[in-house]
Amino acid sequence: MIGLGTLVNMVLIIIGATIGMILKGGLKQRFQDNIMNALGLAVMFIGISGTLQGMFVVEGSGLSTTNTMLMIVSLALGAFIGEALDIETRLDNVGSWIKKVLKVKGEKGQGFVEGFVNSTLLYCVGAMAIIGSLQDGLSGDPSMLIAKGFIDGTVSIFFASALGIGVYFSVIPLAVYQGLITILSGYIEPFLSEQLIANLSFIGSILIFGIGINMIFGKKIKCGNLLPAVLIPIVYEIIVMVF
Repeated sequence: MIGLGTLVNMVLIIIGATIGMILKGGLKQRFQDNIMNALGLAVMFIGISGTLQGMFVVEGSGLSTTNTMLMIVSLALGAFIGEALDIETRLDNVGSWIKKVLKVKGEKGQGFVEGFVNSTLLYCVGAMAIIGSLQDGLSGDPSMLIAKGFIDGTVSIFFASALGIGVYFSVIPLAVYQGLITILSGYIEPFLSEQLIANLSFIGSILIFGIGINMIFGKKIKCGNLLPAVLIPIVYEIIVMVF
């Protein structure tokens, strides 16, 4: 069944968030704060590992750097485009609108928007979301998205325990994002080389590192406004193919 991977991914996030909400009810604020810092550290190192894989290659007995210019150009152009579109504010507004519609107030409303935005970015940025959705659409193989679902579900336990019910609603943009890739997979797949997927993952990992920073230190980086940076490697790939 095509689309099963995204559906399972969503269900596992909801299950994890539910467990997190149950835990949240019995946790004092200091525990919630410390869990958030610990999770922020974990997210930062996930981002660092992916970034280092994209930046360093082994040559002989040493290391050399690669993709430095791609990183600089992607982040600079991505920041310009994202700031012009003000994606971060739009994501915040969506979270605030959902909160208002559901009339979430008081303790349950604390961290709602932050939970929605951070979890949305974390679940959607990364190679597994793209490759898994392509596999699901092209061959009906949901295995990678199911594996991603277990990872996302585990993360959602801690997100929900620290930030609350906003995490539940991250499944909506996840469904749209992965669902579109799955549906359009037949058109997208011929243009995705291994190098392009590696570059997308590389830039995405940098954004994941930024999310980790925000989780620990507050919103220091507008990661939402950096999202277009993930698309710049596609433009780079087209230029390389043409010239």
